[in-house]
Amino acid sequence: MNLRVLFTMVAVLAVVFLMIPVLVVVPLSVSSANTLTFPPPGLSWRWYAAFFADPRWVAASMNSMIIAGTASVGALVLGSLAAYGLVRGNFLGRRILETNFVAPLIVPPVVNAIALYIIYARVGLLGSFSGLIAAHIVIAAPYVVLLLSVAIRGFDQRIEQVAETLGASRGIILGYVLFPNLLPSLIAAWVLAFVVSFDELILTFFLFGTYDTLPKRMFVLLEQKVDPTITAVATMLIGLSCVSLLLIVRLLRNSGVLNPVER
Repeated sequence: MNLRVLFTMVAVLAVVFLMIPVLVVVPLSVSSANTLTFPPPGLSWRWYAAFFADPRWVAASMNSMIIAGTASVGALVLGSLAAYGLVRGNFLGRRILETNFVAPLIVPPVVNAIALYIIYARVGLLGSFSGLIAAHIVIAAPYVVLLLSVAIRGFDQRIEQVAETLGASRGIILGYVLFPNLLPSLIAAWVLAFVVSFDELILTFFLFGTYDTLPKRMFVLLEQKVDPTITAVATMLIGLSCVSLLLIVRLLRNSGVLNPVER
């Protein structure tokens, strides 16, 4: 057995292992049983109906949509400007700033949560939407910076230089030359930031007080009791993640950031 076949087998086994929870949760979400019974004795949409009929689930979903939507837009605006400055800029401390933007991806989430909890307790932002949105921007912006840094490096800088020689200001260059050409990458970065914010649990658990988001409510219910409605929620989140991943890959391929490996 050659090395390539061995690596392929290991990769396939890893994918199968990671897919096992999905293959269990999805059938359970359409089970007719009153408890978590696998395999399901019958098929029913009752748990999806229970989700949409429960105002607490609906409120948690709306909170997640509002927070993720706002935080992803903020992360996109700040992250794209930061990426441009880091790629095109040539100033003292640029490497330190690059490291600073990557830091939230390296530091354990619970450390970020504790640090923000201490700060928010002093300034009165605990349990507020604005405080949690700001925290989600902090954790989502690095993804935007990393993705758009690659896209900006791949854009021919001579086009910007030509626009500048014709009298265009930096704002005009960004708004009418650079960003329109990077639109697929910008949308992909926004989708990625949205998913990161939507799925965030630890910061939400520490900072959002008595309010619920979808991941937080799922976690709290799992501690209290086994509610089959959670399987329906998990299945919908799996679907959201899959659609988002496919959309990001498609956008990045169209933008030229992500190209198939040529053999």
